[in-house]
Amino acid sequence: MAPQRLQIPPQGIFSKLEKLSTIGATPEGGVRRLALSDEDKLARDQIVSWMLDLNLQVRIDQIGNIFGIRAGMENIAPIMTGSHIDTVINGGNLDGNLGVIAGLEIANALNSASIKTRRPFITGVFTNEEGARFHPDMMGSLVYAGGLKLNEALESRDKKDIALGKELQRIGYDGDLECGAIIPHAFLELHIEQGPILEQENITIGVVENLQGISWTEIEINGQANHAGTTPMNLRKDAGYCAAAVTTFVHNMALEIGNGQVATVGTTELKPAVINVVPGFAKLTVDLRNPDNEHLIKAEKKLDLFLKSLEDTQGVTITTQRLARFNPVIFDTAIVDTIEEKADMMKLPHRKMTSGAGHDAQMMARICPSAMIFIPSVKGVSHNPAEATHPEDIVAGVNLLLQTTLKLLQN
Repeated sequence: MAPQRLQIPPQGIFSKLEKLSTIGATPEGGVRRLALSDEDKLARDQIVSWMLDLNLQVRIDQIGNIFGIRAGMENIAPIMTGSHIDTVINGGNLDGNLGVIAGLEIANALNSASIKTRRPFITGVFTNEEGARFHPDMMGSLVYAGGLKLNEALESRDKKDIALGKELQRIGYDGDLECGAIIPHAFLELHIEQGPILEQENITIGVVENLQGISWTEIEINGQANHAGTTPMNLRKDAGYCAAAVTTFVHNMALEIGNGQVATVGTTELKPAVINVVPGFAKLTVDLRNPDNEHLIKAEKKLDLFLKSLEDTQGVTITTQRLARFNPVIFDTAIVDTIEEKADMMKLPHRKMTSGAGHDAQMMARICPSAMIFIPSVKGVSHNPAEATHPEDIVAGVNLLLQTTLKLLQN
């Protein structure tokens, strides 16, 4: 069969998605599969089983990344695709999973058609992409690309003070492959958009040409707990008020800066958390993102100045910890052009776009040419049990990934 006529039937895609949806299923119809949990182990075992069924060589590296390798005719740098299978606390079944299953289905299609490729083909599963249990997010690909030392990642701890390295050992995924041992010729990732643009514009394919920079900060505010009824407003050291002020400030700051700037306070904790006590302690997280690094730096500086002013005016002490900081990424123009070329060939409506979320391709771009393909998210919903994409868009995205990969495999 001519490679350009090769197509991936939908049955394998949807049966594998359905199987993964049962591992860590939640009552709301979502999935809870935190990195290196028992549920993550079961999903990893299932992926490895599928890889072995496809006669792929399975390698696991020291941070727990899984690679299913299909040999090429030449022992040269491979084409790699993939994503992740860990989820947020109550997420959907497409985020990450789709990109992994697409890689498996490409390998299956190549096997079924007895197609030999010049380059090896690898499907990768990266550890702790979500960062919902261990920080930072996109950890497996970040370590693989050399952006975070392995020993630091292994010492990362969850809220129960459990070390990531210990959990890798417990579930049997502390591999022996050196992180970054295989440098791809190119990396591709298929993903749902996780936003509303493609659906609103009735476009099937997003050709991702760049990705926002991300800045995560944890803020601790120490004031003074006191009686809510007897402490005058002007004599309070109210950590709860300060946390609320930060929340309002970053929202307004993002609107003021514009140029794609977004800002989110995702978590807030108050102590002693009693209705009639002025909070003496607050902890919150701030997520800042912008596709332009200069604007992102501007937002970070504005936040720093505001925190200093809160200390001065409210009599509190504020400490900060940087949880993650990733510069914006511009993806490889040649691969972006190839994706557009194949989308035109397949008569798929497409547009170039920026990714507002972080992805493993963002880290892999540090070591090899990389790019991403987006397909629409229904109502722009993700990280939510309601996460969905129309079946025909899923099939189109997987087959576009196939055609793009086939061209790169022969280069």
